[in-house]
This record gives sequence, structure tokens and C-alpha cells, in this order.
Amino acid sequence: MKKNNSILTAHELTYIALAVAFLTVCSWLAIPAGDIPITLQTFAVFVISALLGGNASLMALFVYILMGLIGLPVFSGMTGGPGRILGPTGGYLIGFLFTILIVGAFSRRFNRQPLILAISMALGMVACYSFGTVWFAAVYMGSLNAVSLGTALLKCVVPYIIPDAVKITVATWMVRHLSPQL
Repeated sequence: MKKNNSILTAHELTYIALAVAFLTVCSWLAIPAGDIPITLQTFAVFVISALLGGNASLMALFVYILMGLIGLPVFSGMTGGPGRILGPTGGYLIGFLFTILIVGAFSRRFNRQPLILAISMALGMVACYSFGTVWFAAVYMGSLNAVSLGTALLKCVVPYIIPDAVKITVATWMVRHLSPQL
């Protein structure tokens, strides 16, 4: 997205609003899977960051997290509030920041080439997994239900590898077909 000095254009604001709406709807589509549901949040983050680039995607993520923080039901399970951000899965919401930075940087620099997109999304997913899993373990370390990092990996990463690989594949295809429209 091109910046007109430091003011966002109506076009950019529209894309950001659509990105927030897309992320919210994808968050609501959840399959219960233990402590962390399988949602389409990561799929939305992949698509948004690849299509809009880093700055607009970061702004959309900031608005989305702020909406959830003030209690609007934008997170998985149609929930919101500070407890969701500060709870065991809040690290993944923050981890989306790293996914956006990685995917956004690679997608524009390499003209959204499918292989590069898929690799950048995988790297972004690893960054999100890393931050979210460490956060998950840290939240539980101080509780009566403390978990080790190994247990956190088994709960937070292993069951999600295949679903996230599918999300990366579909997101790569979708971005390649939508990017000429932007």
C-alpha cells in the first residue's frame, strides 16, 4: 500500500477494515481441540499480510487486538476482554505480529511468488508457535497446573502442524489469485 505522507487514504482504510472483519470471522470459525482451538485466525493473518503488506496488516492486527482487549467478541469462541490476551493463548495473538512482519516483508520483496509465500508463511507460523508456546508455558508455570516446555509443545504445536500446513497451502493459492485484483 502506498502512503500519502502519513495520512491513510480511504482505499487503505477500507482494506484495513475489511482485514479486521476477515480476521474476526476467521477467529469465530473454531474447532475445539484441547486448550487451543483450531481456528482460521492464522489463515487470515497469512492472507492479510501477504496481500496488504506489513504496515496495513499491522494496523489491522492492532485494531483487532484493541477491539478484543476492550471486550468486543472478536477472538475465538466469540470472546473478548483482557483475560484472553493475558491468558494462556494470548501469546499466539501477539505472535501474529511476527507472522505479519515475516510474511509481509517476503511477499512484497519477492512479488508474491508461491514458493516464497509458502516458505514465509511457514517461517511466520514457526515464529508464532514459538512466542505462543513460550507464553502458554509461562502462564502455566506459575499455576498449580504447571507444564513443561515439552508438554506445551505437545499441546500447542504438534496437533496444529497439519491443519496449519493446509492453511498455508490454501492461503498461498488464494493470495496468488487475489493479488492481481488489488
